[in-house]
Amino acid sequence: MRVITQHTLGGPEVLTIVDAPEPRPLPTEVLVRVRAIGLNPLEARLRAGEFPLIGPPPFILGWDVSGVVAEAPRTWRLRPGDEVFGMPLFPRAAGAYAEVVSAPASHLVRKPATLSHVEASALPIVGLTAWQGLVDLGGVSEGDRVLIHGGGGGVGHVAVQIAKALGAHVIATASQSKRTFVEELGADEVIDYTAVDFTRQVRDVDVVLDTIGGETVERSLEVLRPGGHLVTAVAEDDAELVATYEAAGMRFSGIAVDPDSVALRGLVALVEQGRLRVHVQETFPFERVADAHRMLDGGHLRGKLVLTL
Repeated sequence: MRVITQHTLGGPEVLTIVDAPEPRPLPTEVLVRVRAIGLNPLEARLRAGEFPLIGPPPFILGWDVSGVVAEAPRTWRLRPGDEVFGMPLFPRAAGAYAEVVSAPASHLVRKPATLSHVEASALPIVGLTAWQGLVDLGGVSEGDRVLIHGGGGGVGHVAVQIAKALGAHVIATASQSKRTFVEELGADEVIDYTAVDFTRQVRDVDVVLDTIGGETVERSLEVLRPGGHLVTAVAEDDAELVATYEAAGMRFSGIAVDPDSVALRGLVALVEQGRLRVHVQETFPFERVADAHRMLDGGHLRGKLVLTL
């Protein structure tokens, strides 16, 4: 099989395609012929050496996959021929930038017919982050006021839809160029963070979901109602921030997203109900992974990027 690997840290040019032996599934694992691979900004940081999550190179990046089960020798969960998707093994290396992946069957779910492989591969990390942030940690329910920072991005655009499906009043920050996109996702209010101070526009928020970090997390304290809850996907280890929020009588939670087939099935249910769609800004063939990473490095994406096989 072909894999995308790197032997040094650096820019997109360090990503190279090489031949490698196919993995062999362990008991409870399945072998998946990959049809599409979702890309995430985290992978660009790992490639560049900004975040040593999976150790030094050589390594194979990637977690989000969609494909077809080729072998399922010792598991009852899936069978050969099943179309599946998921985010196996995160945060351990899954080696998903490859034509074939071996993964725990419990980290995958069957792909609904309403999702293409491209769309399915774009959903796991962003969908699970949003679900775990809003449902599991945030406990969002009917009538809650929810502020989502970065409503046009990968996690944000899925979070807007999940919050709406939960019955929340959804406020999202986004650039002016993404306003229409975020409104079409269902946001009740969209604040152009490049032109307006969100702390002057929003009050009495029950849950803030942060995908930005920095000053955005600190200043979100100002918009929460007493006892409100800040959930962040990027500043979960900031002990000083935790202390500041707790001293003000607020809750502070960080998301360390993990594989979760129950949440994946929750996302599938929303997809099948027509209440959730994942937006893919652009697809790239497997061979153009460096071009895809250059776009990742540029930031300001609308939704997700995907490699296709």
